[in-house]
Amino acid sequence: MRVQILDLAEVDLQEGFDFYERQESGVGVYFLNSVFSDIDSLVLYAGIHPMKFGFHRMLCQRFPYAVYYSVDGMKASVWRVLDLRRDPTWITNQLE
Repeated sequence: MRVQILDLAEVDLQEGFDFYERQESGVGVYFLNSVFSDIDSLVLYAGIHPMKFGFHRMLCQRFPYAVYYSVDGMKASVWRVLDLRRDPTWITNQLE
């Protein structure tokens, strides 16, 4: 399985990095390492996660984020990486 991170997901990752880095230096790097580890697991586990809003939703292990992705053949495309502490309406709007 090949994993592709799309532009909007990259923006989400940068925003998450910026948020955690403002909290304490180095936490942003830990955030990215943790989330990329979760995303890397899609090589083996893409498609097993429940569907939400038309995407598979994988919950991140160490941060309150979810990875929303689709599977097409042997490719998993990561569309968004969203903070689950946000208003559910905001999350829904981001995925439409």
